[in-house]
Amino acid sequence: MGYIFAFLIGFGLAVTGGVTIIAYLNFLPAGLSWADYFIFIQGRIECYFLPIGILIMTFVIYRFPNRL
Repeated sequence: MGYIFAFLIGFGLAVTGGVTIIAYLNFLPAGLSWADYFIFIQGRIECYFLPIGILIMTFVIYRFPNRL
């Protein structure tokens, strides 16, 4: 049961981070360059949720492959 909970936490973090990164793409038509965009999302904490969530899901899947 704990493995499923950890997987769902990782999935939620990945979705939150991915949606945030996509939402910040709206700054590009407003005049930001790609370099400015990447500098901006580098400083936002919620954009780090995507790689953290993917790492948690990967750990759960490869550590406990027969439990899900």
